[in-house]
Formats: sequence, C-alpha cells, structure tokens
Amino acid sequence: MGLILTLAMVMVGGVLSALVPLNAAETVGQPQPWQMMMRGDFSPMSDQLISFHNLLLVVIFAIVVVVMGLLLYIMVRFSAKNNPKPQSVTHNTTLEVIWTVVPILILMVIAVPSIKLLYFLDKVPKADMTIKVQGQQWLWTYSYPDEKIRFESNFDPEGEPRQLAVDNPLVVPINTNIRVLVTSPDVMHSWFVPTLGIQIYATPGRTNETWMRVSEVGTFYGQCNQICGIRHAFMPVKIVAKTPEDYATWLVEAKQKFPAQ
Repeated sequence: MGLILTLAMVMVGGVLSALVPLNAAETVGQPQPWQMMMRGDFSPMSDQLISFHNLLLVVIFAIVVVVMGLLLYIMVRFSAKNNPKPQSVTHNTTLEVIWTVVPILILMVIAVPSIKLLYFLDKVPKADMTIKVQGQQWLWTYSYPDEKIRFESNFDPEGEPRQLAVDNPLVVPINTNIRVLVTSPDVMHSWFVPTLGIQIYATPGRTNETWMRVSEVGTFYGQCNQICGIRHAFMPVKIVAKTPEDYATWLVEAKQKFPAQ
C-alpha cells in the first residue's frame, strides 16, 4: 500500500511540474518532467556526442537481437525433446571464423566515427574569446583575460535548483567560439557540463584546453565529478548563455563588479 501511494505521489508531482508555466530561457538545457532521452543538442560538441550515442544504440540493439535470436534457436533446436541424441561435434571452422570476423567489423564501423569525434572534441577552432577556469577546494574561479574580469563562483545552499545553484554563474554569449583554459592550484577537479558536451580535468601544474559554442539562450548546469575532497559534492557549474546584446550589457556591469586584481 505504501509503495502504491509513493508511486501515485511521484506521478502527480510529475504531472503538476509539467503544467507549471516556466520561462523558456530558464528551461533550455535543463531536464524536463518525464524526459527519457538525452538532454538536447545545445552545442556542436553535444550534437556530435548525441549522434554517436544514437549510432551505438542501433549497433547494441542489433547485437542484442541477434544474440537473443541465437539463444532462442539453440534452446528450441537442441532441447532434449527435439534433440534426444546429442551430437558430438566440438568444432566448426566456419562458425569460429564468423564470430571472430564479425566483432572486428563491428569495431571498425564504430572506430571511424569515434576517432572523428575525438578529433572534433580536441581540436579547438579559431576562438572569438577566451575564458580561464580554475578549480580549487571547493569553488570555481572564472577569468576573462581579454576583459580584465575575474570572480569566484560559490555553491549557494539556498538557491534553486537544489545542489546546483551558485552565487556568480559563468556568463557567455551564444554562437561564439570560446576557448576554455582549465587548471587547478591544489588537487584534481573536473569541469563537467553534460548538456554542452564538456568534461575536462583541472589538473595542478598544467593547463588543459577545450572549447564550447552555445547555440541557444538558456541556463546550463554541471558539477565537479572528480572526487576532490570533503566538499566535492558542492562544486556546481552554472553557465548562463545570453544574446550578444545582453552579454554586452552584462560585460559592462561585470567590469565594475568583478575587476581583475
């Protein structure tokens, strides 16, 4: 009875959440009630990752169907009822060649788009701007070297969404190639924003490089997913993507509020 009541409450809560009107810009990049698939393609990187994911789904589904079909065939064809006298054959050269060659061909099919994707993620295009991300125990520091801006982004325990709110989000313009330089002064962290297809380590003593290009106005969340210490669970990432005009307005305010020392 208790389980049924709990499930009913979850369903009602999901329906009510879906009916609550929200600002479109506030919902872009965030999971929606009853959502099943991946959370949209809001950057070229996430678009490529989702395409590769969909290819793997087709390959995996095909393998499952074939293997399940073979298992069912063997269960029926070689059951005690249909095969009362077991055969003594122990080897079949043709079959052994097939089950060796087919997996190799499947891996080759997967390898081509996989290598292209790895190159695409690693190759930083000509950047329109640069942002430096510094992970430290236990907050993020963002710098805009070209604009002489630097500020800390701390976890906001009272904010929404729970465990993901921060006091000062990273603000970026849409449709802009952004070079992201990531480092750390203490231990290893991970700057992870799944909806934008970004995960890169902040490693002490070195600077790692990645890039992003946000295609839609919205708010995108992530967090450190590297176990970096006692407050590891309280290093959320919040990126607010604005139109170039709104970003320019924010930039004027940020230069006054967050001047780099």
